[in-house]
Order: sequence, then structure tokens, then C-alpha cells
Amino acid sequence: MKKLDIYIIKKFLGTFFFSLVLILSIVVVFDLSERLEKFLENDAPLRAIVFDYYLNYIPYFANMFSALFTFISVIFFTSKMAYNSEIIAILSTGISFRRLVRPYMISAGVIAVLSLLLSAFIIPNASKTRVEFSEKYIWKKYQNQDKNIHQQIAPGEYIYMSSFSVGSQIGYDFSYEVFDKDTLKSKLNARLIEWNKQEKKWSIKDWTLREFDGEKETYTTGSRIDTLLNFDVTEFSENPSHIKEQLNLTELNEYIARQKLRGSSNVVEFQIEKYKMFSGAFSTFILTLIGVSIASRKIRGGMGLHLGLGLLISFSYILFMQFSTVFATNGNMNPLLAVWIPNMLFAVVALFVYRTAPK
Repeated sequence: MKKLDIYIIKKFLGTFFFSLVLILSIVVVFDLSERLEKFLENDAPLRAIVFDYYLNYIPYFANMFSALFTFISVIFFTSKMAYNSEIIAILSTGISFRRLVRPYMISAGVIAVLSLLLSAFIIPNASKTRVEFSEKYIWKKYQNQDKNIHQQIAPGEYIYMSSFSVGSQIGYDFSYEVFDKDTLKSKLNARLIEWNKQEKKWSIKDWTLREFDGEKETYTTGSRIDTLLNFDVTEFSENPSHIKEQLNLTELNEYIARQKLRGSSNVVEFQIEKYKMFSGAFSTFILTLIGVSIASRKIRGGMGLHLGLGLLISFSYILFMQFSTVFATNGNMNPLLAVWIPNMLFAVVALFVYRTAPK
């Protein structure tokens, strides 16, 4: 690597991490002032606040807006270089604009890899501790509001509950049906089903079992039976909006496959979460290219105009992402397409400003 590459990479990554630390410090102060009353009301230990909540909250927030911080960092230090005529000096030596962009892309690659590793593996594990702390000291305990719960738990196996109580971990009016293609093979009805914490099994109470073999039917009853079924109590006792934060890439793939099998209506939210891991990392390259193409030109208004334009483009990107996500969640848009539409649109913008920048 040339001295020029090392110089730009140091400026890029140095500005990025400095701005990240600065913004995160402000965010933590505001968050603490907002939640301090809750912490005091619920006697949250100082050690838990620092290590269980904020130490796990910081990477979550940093990764969420890493593309925005990247863009602002590029605009900031490149505008300063242009204002000091450093860009002109570099290009006057015969270095092409394309060659100038190379260290920017290397730096963007470092940030993109870090972002992908954080979102796919590190943050989900950190979120488990953060969510557990929040449920204990900040939020009210989650209450399942679903009624008439129908789920497919395995091929040809279906369950039904009229309701499920998170506090007692009991489901009411339970039924379990097994089909062989379109033929009903057995049906289990019970007054209630309760999760046995010690044995990690379901206790089925006041049950009746009907088994079918052609025209022959067997009828059995009982007061209680402990058994394993292909679903877990956490599927009803955890807030779906918090589950997706706690699943790494491998767990997320498994969860999506399981929810598709069961015909869940919220599978799109988890698909969006998965695709965002990759699209968010890739957006680093797009926003970096736009940033260097805009900020490398020395214009009247200097850094202020560049920063203003940079913020406008950044928030436009975030706005597009929110719109497309809503269409995927509440409409019929393909989740993969919805997540990548902002990247595709801004990739066109990036190529345009990149081609016009040397002129």
C-alpha cells in the first residue's frame, strides 16, 4: 500500500470511530436520563446497568446507524481535504480519481465486514442479556394477546389453543391433530396444556384421544400425560419483536424455516431482519462512493454545504428503507426486494456522481 492509501485509510477510520464514540456518548447520556427513573424504581444494580444493559446496547445502536456514520465521516474529512486543496494536489500528480477512491473502498470494506459480523453473530448474543435486563427493570412483562392460536408444528401435525397465559404458562382448549396427507389419523383434545419447567415437557390435562385406522376408531381418555411436542413455551411467552434481535444468522435461518412450516404471519419480519444484515453492510460501499464523489470537489460554501447535502442523502436513504420495509411487512412486496430497493436506487446515484466527479 502507498503512503496515500495509508493516509486516507487512517483519516477515514479515525474519523469514523471518533464520530461513533462522540455520538454514542450523547445517546447514552440521553438514554440514561430517560430511563433513570425506571432504574431507581426497580432497584436496578449499577453493575447490571453498566455491563448488562449499556455495554450490550452500545454495539446494537452503533451497528444500526453505521452506514450513516460512515457517510458523514467520508463527507467530513474529504471536504476538509478538498478545502485545504489536498485533493487537487493529489490529482495533479497524475493519480486518477478512480485510484483515489481505492483506499476509501478498502476502509468501507473493513467497516462492512465489522458490521456484518456484529449483526450476524455478536449483537444477537449481546441482545439476549440486554433484553433480559430490560424485561426485569424497564418494560412491563410481556402478555400474549393471541386468541384462537392455530399452528403447524411439523409436516401433517397441527395444534390449536383458544388462548395462552404467559404468567402461568398454560394453554386452554388444546387440540393436537395428526394427518397422513388429507386423512386424519389421530386427534387429541384437552382442557389445558401446561409447561413443566423441571422436566422441560408439556403436561396435558383432562385429555381424550381419538385414533383412526380406516373405519376403525379407538377412543382413550386420561387425567394427565407428560409428553414432548415439537414446539416450545418461548414461542408464546416471548415478544416477537424482541426475538428477532436475539437470533444470530444460523438461528435466524432455522427460525424462518420453522415459522414457514407453521404458516406464521410474522415470518416476513424475520426475513427482513436477515436480509438487512447483508444489505446494511453493502450500503457502506454505496454511501462511501457517493460521499467521496460529492465532497472531493472544492466549492463555495465548503464543508457546511457538503455536510448538509450528506445529511439529506443519508436521511433519504433511511426514509426509503423504512418505506420499502413497511410495504414488505404490510403488503405483498418480496422481503428481499424491499430491503435491497434503497441500495439499488442509491447505487445508480453513486455511479452517476462517481462518473461526473472527475469532470
